[in-house]
Amino acid sequence: MALPRPHRFDVYIAVGGLLGGLLLVGIGLSTRPSDDPITLFDGPWPVLVPLTVLAGCELLRRTAPRAALLAGTAAICADLVTQGSLATILMFTDVVYAAVLYGPLASARRIQWITGLLTVAGTLVPFAVWRVPEALLIGVVIGAVAYAPAATGWIVRNHRDAAEAARLRAEQTALLAEMDRTQAVTAERARMARELHDMVANHLSAIAIHSTAALSIDDPATSREALSVIRENSVDGLAEMRRLIGILRDGDHAPSAVPTLDGLTALVEGARANGLDVTLDAGHHGAVPAPVELAAYRIVQESLTNALKHACPGRVTVSLAQRDGELTVAVSSPYGDRDGPRAPGSGAGLVGMRERAALLGGTFDAGPDGPHWTVRATLPLREGVPE
Repeated sequence: MALPRPHRFDVYIAVGGLLGGLLLVGIGLSTRPSDDPITLFDGPWPVLVPLTVLAGCELLRRTAPRAALLAGTAAICADLVTQGSLATILMFTDVVYAAVLYGPLASARRIQWITGLLTVAGTLVPFAVWRVPEALLIGVVIGAVAYAPAATGWIVRNHRDAAEAARLRAEQTALLAEMDRTQAVTAERARMARELHDMVANHLSAIAIHSTAALSIDDPATSREALSVIRENSVDGLAEMRRLIGILRDGDHAPSAVPTLDGLTALVEGARANGLDVTLDAGHHGAVPAPVELAAYRIVQESLTNALKHACPGRVTVSLAQRDGELTVAVSSPYGDRDGPRAPGSGAGLVGMRERAALLGGTFDAGPDGPHWTVRATLPLREGVPE
């Protein structure tokens, strides 16, 4: 199995530690004299073995920290029976530090406990055996060489993990914010699509039907009447478009002409002018929240547009009723095969009406009911319901 490729910074540490140790050996500096009782192998050459091993351990300090620590521990023990080198000791402390910082979490905890116990044992046992204050220095040395770098690595690791957790939280927050922004943009686009469809579709449908009638019937009076209706719907459609464009261009522009239930009479009159036989039964209703009022108006408007495009000749009825905290809107038109000009439909109107009812927590249903096509929406009269 191929050895992991060492990190470039680890190579610098290993080369620097090896060259520094060779320099200390060359000038004759060591940690113990040759006549020290624990020096079993005196002279400069035995020092090079643990020095070289620890330099190799430095190459693995990041890629294989546990293996580096085990080999480094054996090397530092071997260094104790030589005259010793300061470079070997410094590299061992770095290997301990790296094992805690880069190794598995369980190993990092164990290294802290083991080095701590060794420090305590190295302090108490020699003092208990020799009964001299100088024996306490053994524990100090063990603590400085083993426990101090382990504790430092643990502190750095905790800070690194905390920083990484903070970074992940920031990324998640940014992702959630972006998702919220995307959802808000999507919802706003859907709302504006509904508004654009409801405001313009009625006028364009009337224009399409009357222009088809003017082209198919060779009668000057009929053509003049159709052109009058076309012009009226064109002017009204352009006015609605300008109002919507003004709202889009200026976010602070308040839609001063938001439709209300009081405008249903004018809406029905406009449908009659376009050729529909419409009756309105608005009944008696009290105060209605603005979002509910707008939704009811748009549902009636779209229903009349669909009746103009698809209904058979006959009476179209529009009724509103308020009871038990709900406003019920119903539009019924003759249903069946239709002769004469028709305007194409995309189905977006039914989708928009269903969305308006759902946004208010209401219900919507549309479909044939005997000889009639009936649109029925029930809207709760709750204040503060978003449109």
